[in-house]
Amino acid sequence: MAKEKGRKLIAQNKKARHDYHILDTYEAGLVLTGTEVKSLRQGRASLVDGFVQLDGHEAWLHNVHVPEYSQGTWTNHSARRKRKLLLHRVEIDKLESKSQETGHTIVPLALYFKDGRAKVEIALARGKKEYDKRQTLREKQDRREADRAMSAVRRKQRA
Repeated sequence: MAKEKGRKLIAQNKKARHDYHILDTYEAGLVLTGTEVKSLRQGRASLVDGFVQLDGHEAWLHNVHVPEYSQGTWTNHSARRKRKLLLHRVEIDKLESKSQETGHTIVPLALYFKDGRAKVEIALARGKKEYDKRQTLREKQDRREADRAMSAVRRKQRA
C-alpha cells in the first residue's frame, strides 16, 4: 500500500474561531486505538465540545466525539474518551504557564491526517465577549460588501 502524502482534513471547529481570540497554535499527535483510526479514516468526528487539559506534564484531549467503528466488535472504543496528546516538553510547559492566566484556555481547531498520521491543531485562546463577536461579524460583512462593490466596478469597466 502506498504511503499517504499531504494533509486530509477530518473535522474542523469553526465555532472556536467565533468564540475565542486565537493567540497561538500548535500541532499535536494523538494516541489512538485501532478502531478510532478506522473511524477517523471514514471522516467521522466532531470537535465542537472539545478542550485540552494539562495535568502532570501531560496534555489530554477531552470531549472530542469519535463515533464507534461500525465493523468493530468488543474491541471498539468509547466515543468521548479522553485521548493523550503528543507534544514536546517545551510546548507543554509554554501551554501550562500561559493557560494559567485568567481567561485563557486550550481548544482544538482541526483534526486531520498528515502523511498518514492523525494530528490535531490546538490553540491557546482567550474568550471573546459578546460585543467582540458582533464586531467580528460586522467586519466580515463589511469586507464582503466591499469585495462585491469592487467586483461590480471591475465588471462595468470590462463591458
